[in-house]
Amino acid sequence: MRRLLQRARSGNLRLLLNLVNLGEVFYRTIQLVGEAKAEEHLGLIRATPIELVPVKEPLVLAAARIKARHPLSYADAFAVATARMERAPVVTGDPEICSLPSDVVRVRRLQR
Repeated sequence: MRRLLQRARSGNLRLLLNLVNLGEVFYRTIQLVGEAKAEEHLGLIRATPIELVPVKEPLVLAAARIKARHPLSYADAFAVATARMERAPVVTGDPEICSLPSDVVRVRRLQR
């Protein structure tokens, strides 16, 4: 992930995170380390070159279609829908997303 962030900082790569998935990261971080630390992590995310993608109706409906057809969480469906709309891969280690067929989404697998 560090390499991807460096490339994004230099302007050679776009990194995107939709607001639903930002919320998912935030609530999971609260569960793991508490709200104060989660707020710190949120500040670190905001300081990165990651572009936050608003959630509008076309994205919501695309995520719903993906969720209806594939066994993954609704939040994961948003990540996939965002990638599809942007014609980009999903960068993840999530096994639900990694197991999707390549005609659904391209995946760049992260090692956990």
